[in-house]
Amino acid sequence: MSEVLVLVDHVDGSVRKPTYELLAIAKRIGEPSAVFIGGSAQAGAVAEAVKAYGAEKVYVVDDAEIKGYLVAPKAEALQQLAEKTSPAAILIPSSAEGKEIAGRLAIKLASGLITDAVDVTFEGGEIRTTQSVFAGNFTVDAKVTKGTPIITVKPNAAAPEEGAAAGAVEEFAATISEAAKTAQIVASQPRQATGRPELTEAAIVVSGGRGTGGDFTAVEALADALGAAVGASRAAVDSGWKPHTFQVGQTGKTVSPQLYVANGISGAIQHRAGMQTSKTIVAVNKDEEAPIFELVDFGVVGDLHSVLPAVAAEIEKRKG
Repeated sequence: MSEVLVLVDHVDGSVRKPTYELLAIAKRIGEPSAVFIGGSAQAGAVAEAVKAYGAEKVYVVDDAEIKGYLVAPKAEALQQLAEKTSPAAILIPSSAEGKEIAGRLAIKLASGLITDAVDVTFEGGEIRTTQSVFAGNFTVDAKVTKGTPIITVKPNAAAPEEGAAAGAVEEFAATISEAAKTAQIVASQPRQATGRPELTEAAIVVSGGRGTGGDFTAVEALADALGAAVGASRAAVDSGWKPHTFQVGQTGKTVSPQLYVANGISGAIQHRAGMQTSKTIVAVNKDEEAPIFELVDFGVVGDLHSVLPAVAAEIEKRKG
């Protein structure tokens, strides 16, 4: 069975949920092999984490010499590992960094690239993907026809599957060119913690729009009751009620949670493009003619400032 390389998405050695989802997808195709690019001191903990979700091998690329540079060194390391292992596919989280790594890697390997897949299957000996394209108006079934399939997969495209595997650790020494080190990060600061899940990874997202009038108190209370992330429409962001990092839509972040709750959001195509691949969609809006109701699984015509506190209270009651 051929290896499937999965690039580990982590923050200082703390493995993020999309990695476990990619390992579940990799099991459909072949033998999952995790690729950790990070500090050698963190490798042991990372290996333990990923082998619990099916990683048969863990390739460790020490980033001592490339830490602080942009994505080019990571693409070169993956290229050299792929040339050594001849994998059946390479799976990468569909983040901004992940897609840039994938694009550079595709050129280096002269291989086909599929980005933002919402599903990956293995049928008749072929790896096939599903994408939602053109602002969500079309669903595309695609496959790579040249080289090693390189696929970036959106968060929540698969459920993590626990299942201990060998997790054999193998150090891989990549040779990074000087050309790949020409862009360097000179300063950074950690994102302020909110205590809520990251927007693109969350299983539940509760968003607010123009109908909030700038008061996100009810939206945030419901999100906290559900253990959800908070999102916002472009109208709310343009009004200065939330920073751009909260924006869901064509010019913001694309999310595919199990549950998406849209509150006071009309449902313009710009917003729909960022959330309509959600598994279940609920909307609360005073306007019964709002376009968002054409998309939802369950709609509530009412004032979000009255509806959401009642829902949050009932959730807390049942949790108690």
